[in-house]
Amino acid sequence: MSNSSLSSLPSTDRPEVAARLRDALIGASFTADGLLDLLGAPAYAALARSEIVPALRATRGDSPLEALVRLFLLQQPVPYARVADVLPVDDCVDSGWLVRAGGDELAAAVDVRPYGGPDGEDWFIVSDLGCAVGGAGGIGSRAEGVVLGVGGASTTLAGITVRTPVTSALDLGTGSGIQALHAARHATRVTATDVNPRALHITALTLALSGAPAADLRQGSLFEPVRDDETYDLIVSNPPFVISPTRLPPPPSAESLRDAPLFARLTYRDGGMGGDDLCRTLVRQSGERLNEGGYAQFLANWQHVEGEDWQDRLRAWVPRGCDAWIVQREVQDVTQYAELWLRDAGDHRGDTAEYQARYDAWLDEFESRKVKAVGFGWITLRKAAAADTEPVITVEEWPHPVEQPLGDAVRAHFERVDYLREHDDAALLAAHFRLVEEVVQEQVGLPGAEDPEHVVLRQNRGMRRATKVDTVGAGFAGVCDGTLGAGRILDAIAQLVGEDPLALRDRTPAQIRLLVEQGFLEPAG
Repeated sequence: MSNSSLSSLPSTDRPEVAARLRDALIGASFTADGLLDLLGAPAYAALARSEIVPALRATRGDSPLEALVRLFLLQQPVPYARVADVLPVDDCVDSGWLVRAGGDELAAAVDVRPYGGPDGEDWFIVSDLGCAVGGAGGIGSRAEGVVLGVGGASTTLAGITVRTPVTSALDLGTGSGIQALHAARHATRVTATDVNPRALHITALTLALSGAPAADLRQGSLFEPVRDDETYDLIVSNPPFVISPTRLPPPPSAESLRDAPLFARLTYRDGGMGGDDLCRTLVRQSGERLNEGGYAQFLANWQHVEGEDWQDRLRAWVPRGCDAWIVQREVQDVTQYAELWLRDAGDHRGDTAEYQARYDAWLDEFESRKVKAVGFGWITLRKAAAADTEPVITVEEWPHPVEQPLGDAVRAHFERVDYLREHDDAALLAAHFRLVEEVVQEQVGLPGAEDPEHVVLRQNRGMRRATKVDTVGAGFAGVCDGTLGAGRILDAIAQLVGEDPLALRDRTPAQIRLLVEQGFLEPAG
């Protein structure tokens, strides 16, 4: 994309204008809380679906906040006098935040959407007009370099990211700068990269308008902009993970294959590599870019290939020297997947024959690669502190509801990995454990039965896991308050149930290990 395409965006050369604009927006309650109060929950939720009619109905008054909502969120022209009452209007026009819309009206040059930070910060996410909602929301834009705003994928990644203080963080494929904005809260130095120069420009606007420190912005694909000697404590990426065909067939009107259009690549979602190679490459190259103890966290799509175990396939992605936790959140068959992303680009609104040809091309691509489904989920790497440490790679499917944010739960997962790696069965029996808060027990069986068929322990926080245990496991977990060692608890249970204590000590460590691994028990002290 040429630099001339950046001329339609606000200038980054006058940070004082962004600061004044920020103060004016907050002063008029143009914040996440202010919008909810003004619009009401139904209209506010409709905005996340790119539906503006309810918000238009809710902003027919003459208050400053209603003018700002119409201007920056709904992309409606607003009379100059109304804007001048609330914003430094001449500076905003000179810097390109606002443009004259004919007559005596002004329009926004970009979408500006309030975004509440994790500690109540008033942030603002800048994106291209009409593209405030990211992901597969059906924005219907085929502009190659379009920059999206906040979507479900970006908030998911922000929620699962480990938020410990770090010296250096890398946001790879920054888009509108959401991950860089979050990282600026706990990283001394933030680097943000993107292949799209328009995205880098918009990231600078997002950070400035949110009152965050500027990031080191670099253009390039994957790790190309990173110097050979640079490593990071945290790497995050919501990459262009969509598995899309690299070439589409000619439309029905084409006279020959020479007229066949290349696949209309959308930079924000299509990586340009075959299959899931982009996600695999990103994961494999991250290991050498992490400092010891550092985390790399990504969203990704991966192929379910006929004749291959998808879990083994993902284990092969993990670089040497890294522990990994990979969670598959959703699986779609190839028809559902193709339809999702065809609608994202608005292809379903065009010529029916061309839509069908594009759909067919997606299925041809999957068939040629023997792909039967596509998985979506989270990948977290943690660089081991010692090179000779045997890595622990956990790959699981968990499509159930979770409680965000999960950053602390992710960090705790790897702390448990370290603990279990360092404790053999004898050490587990000597250790003291506590039952994690908000774990409940459910007994499952036929009504009136004297004993349950099985017992389920269920978490009400974090991953909200549920696991079956036998009566010994349930009794053991219920007694764990950090006072007695695991072995002494088992001896007492053996006496109660009339079982050989040595036999119980021999067979129970595996169950203790599972309860610790899944976060039901935690080491005391």
